[in-house]
Amino acid sequence: MAEERIVSGQRQTDEADLPIRPRSLAEYVGQQPVKERLRIFLSAAMGRQDALDHVLLYGPPGLGKTTLAQIIANELGVGIRFSSGPAIERPGDLASILSNLKAHEVLFVDEIHRLSRSVEEVLYPAMEDFALDLVLGKGPSARALRLDLPRFTLIGATTRAGMIAAPLRDRFGVVVHLDFYASEELTQIVLRTANVLHCDIDPEAAFEVARRSRGTPRIANRLLRRLRDYSEVRGDGMLTLEMVGEGLELLDVDRLGLDAVDRRLLTQMATFYGGGPVGLETLAASVGEEAGTLEDVYEPYLLQQGFLQRTPRGRVLTDKAYEHLGLEAPKETL
Repeated sequence: MAEERIVSGQRQTDEADLPIRPRSLAEYVGQQPVKERLRIFLSAAMGRQDALDHVLLYGPPGLGKTTLAQIIANELGVGIRFSSGPAIERPGDLASILSNLKAHEVLFVDEIHRLSRSVEEVLYPAMEDFALDLVLGKGPSARALRLDLPRFTLIGATTRAGMIAAPLRDRFGVVVHLDFYASEELTQIVLRTANVLHCDIDPEAAFEVARRSRGTPRIANRLLRRLRDYSEVRGDGMLTLEMVGEGLELLDVDRLGLDAVDRRLLTQMATFYGGGPVGLETLAASVGEEAGTLEDVYEPYLLQQGFLQRTPRGRVLTDKAYEHLGLEAPKETL
């Protein structure tokens, strides 16, 4: 049975998490071009008193796709229902969710690239014609039935837009790519979260947390929570630049935000594979992680920072990676 959570105005989640998530576009920090476009689309939909066109949110994990879906529902003043691709196993599961939607309501499907093809076939007419095509009975007595649906907005989120079937991707009228955050934007998020958590932090310390958060709000908030624990046990509860440095060293997060897995991956490539090229599956086996985890969680930041390059033959280390590891780069390294 498909997992579904129904919320009017707010997503059901841990009580401590509620105030940390921004609830409006005005509170949402960063992604300025995305916000400007969404403001126009939302205003137009509300002016017509119509449902917003279907929205596809894609980008690395932790950048705020779920939060943005919640904000869209809040801005429209409608309820939102939550599910995920793996949870919707059968066409009947999706039909049950869609038939219970109200007019202009938002359906958020996380990991939408993991929907099965049979479920996608049911979704196509629902997105395009707001109708469900059902087959009742079996054999010669089977008959087709079309059930009208209220106009709704589907918001799909994915870290792998390339894995979404073209017919499904083409049915999204609004396609939004979320990119990594700048350190200045993350500093605002850290300061806001610290205020919500009643945690005292210096602006310089907040910037240091932001600088080491891999451009990702989720990581920034997670680090802040752990640093708060550290300061309460080892200090007086005040997060200074010195206290943050000590705490991040304990958490094994270096000056560029690389953690133990990042450094192990880079070190393995440098010492055992001569800097590459090396295949993703080989790398995953050598560091003890799933290939999908490396590709979705670790690689995007390493590529953005210029530590890795993807080539047709595999992953290759750059001179910058050798410099960061304190190793001498081979002459043939890119």
